Amino acid sequence: MPSRAVWQISGGSPTRPYADVFLACGVALVGPGDSGPWDISRDDSDFGGIFVRRFASEIADGDVVLLRTRTATTLAVGLVASSYIYLDAFDDVNGLDLQHARRVRWFHLPTPHEFASSVFGASPPRCSRVWNEEVLDFAERFVNSEPTHWQTAKLPDLPQEEPPLDHLPKALESIVARVADLVPLFQDRAAFGDPPAEDELITQFVVPFLSALGWPAERLAIKWRWIDLAVFRILPRTPENCILVIEVKRLGAGVEGALEQARGYADALGAPKHVVVTDGVRYRLYDGFRAYEPTGYANLLRLKRPAADLFAKLQRP
Repeated sequence: MPSRAVWQISGGSPTRPYADVFLACGVALVGPGDSGPWDISRDDSDFGGIFVRRFASEIADGDVVLLRTRTATTLAVGLVASSYIYLDAFDDVNGLDLQHARRVRWFHLPTPHEFASSVFGASPPRCSRVWNEEVLDFAERFVNSEPTHWQTAKLPDLPQEEPPLDHLPKALESIVARVADLVPLFQDRAAFGDPPAEDELITQFVVPFLSALGWPAERLAIKWRWIDLAVFRILPRTPENCILVIEVKRLGAGVEGALEQARGYADALGAPKHVVVTDGVRYRLYDGFRAYEPTGYANLLRLKRPAADLFAKLQRP
């Protein structure tokens, strides 16, 4: 395949996957993107290294991209279908700013392809050109084999950027301000020291957030039956009265990867419960009565209009 380069791009970590976004939207994304669009005049330090420059300037239309997880697994094969673009719609992909984009026509493999060794390297970068002969041979054979209809298929429509939240409820102003003040400090290891543990985030952020939504202290149980935070519709604190199971992860963690753990706690209570996974800043709600379908999301540092729906669902009845 001398005329096309082959690239690998990460579909996220096991605790913060976002390959489904790539596949659904027909894109490949890298970050950090909050510093704005890349152009040749900008320094690599603006983007935390060389990856954005390579992604924006070295990949060519028609190149092959392998959607990677871990060090040896490919979920999909794609053909690059655009030049570099900057898309604000991807400013919060599971809490990551991934606005640097390329359109890609993906073929989602029926089962992930596992190479025999760590062909992408022991610690693969988020995006890089591939030179491994085994990978190049796989890519060439795949692209030149049937089916090939996907290579010219219509690209999915891009999502619209979500508008900012119109109105923050007054009761939430204090906790949103606290998050804005404390998160930059918590993330500064030189100024703050070791980052806060999960239990500190519960007390600093999660309990005040729920209190602002009207839940009294006696309905909030920390470390109840191994659950980080359980919410009760009425007293006493019994399994049948628990309506919400909250799993809290460290600040900046991929909270979506905590769903299975939270489901286990909820299922152990013997009846369906709603679940929230959070790092104190991002809150994702899953409906326990609909097979844990995601039904709400809010990022207190990047408030968008759908956050109002999550606030309404978590408000004390």
